[in-house]
Amino acid sequence: MKVLGIRGSNLTSFAGNFELELDRPPLDRLGLFAITGATGAGKSTLLDALCLALFDRTPRLGGRGGVPVGRADEEEEARLSAYDVRGMLRRGAAEGFAEVDFQGKDGKRYRARWNVWRARGRAEGRFRPQEMSLTEVASGQQFGRTKGEVLVAIQERLGLSFDQFRRSALLAQGEFAAFLKADASERAELLERMTGTEVYSRLSIRAHEKNKAEQEALAKREQGLAAIVLMEAQERGAAEERLVEEARARAEVETKLQQAEGAAAWHAERSALVRAFREAEEKEARAAQALEAAAPRARKLEEVRAAESFREVVTAAEVAGRRWEDAEAARRARAEEVEAARARAFQAVG
Repeated sequence: MKVLGIRGSNLTSFAGNFELELDRPPLDRLGLFAITGATGAGKSTLLDALCLALFDRTPRLGGRGGVPVGRADEEEEARLSAYDVRGMLRRGAAEGFAEVDFQGKDGKRYRARWNVWRARGRAEGRFRPQEMSLTEVASGQQFGRTKGEVLVAIQERLGLSFDQFRRSALLAQGEFAAFLKADASERAELLERMTGTEVYSRLSIRAHEKNKAEQEALAKREQGLAAIVLMEAQERGAAEERLVEEARARAEVETKLQQAEGAAAWHAERSALVRAFREAEEKEARAAQALEAAAPRARKLEEVRAAESFREVVTAAEVAGRRWEDAEAARRARAEEVEAARARAFQAVG
């Protein structure tokens, strides 16, 4: 989160509009700068405007309730409580605002605005409920319709609640003065309250309690160990000898077990090979039977292959026979034509 600009109008000591652009020259080139001035010049009002636009709250109006404050001629219900933030409106002004540009934790630029005014735009009118808005500067998109929704949207983009922002970005004058004047213990308490590090005190207490519990548990374990009766040296030596013998016996048993497992694996492999051999013999017998059953077909096939060598001669003889028949038919036809010609010739002579 980074504050880029603070603007406002008619807030406490400021009459009219004011603005503080932190991302423009010359402030954008300064690593560190101070806001100084006489009492009442408006130094705290700049920080009030920052908090109003972001949280609708200020550190110096952090209380609840309070006595009604207003003019003597105002009705009781028209007056504001002493801690009402609408009281930041400058006396005699009909409306005012606070506006902050900031860079959210997502890297985008947002503009938060807080508005307050009196009824009918008159300085003596009753205060109307303040309104808030949040806008993404680049796109113009607004977030939240009600003030509560806007506050939630601002906190999501800031990543800080009001208390976290106040402790990390602002330090109220009263708390700082109390910090300087307090003794060591009070200063530590104030520092925790201002920085939000009271969680470390709680962690320290929990760590101390945890350490105490662990020490008590350790003491109980040591008492339990002390209650254990140790063996005599002679008895312990005998037990160690028995342990060595048991280890040796265990090694021998493990060796026998490995040998038995190897033998079992060999027999299992032999059984598999015997089954495979029997299956091969059965396949061979079936193949021999099939071959014997196919012997007649094989002899027939050989005869067909032997006769196949005469196919060309037979075919040539058949072709020659057909040609001889065709020639013989042609010869008879020619003879008949000759006889017919002779008959015609005799008839012509006679």
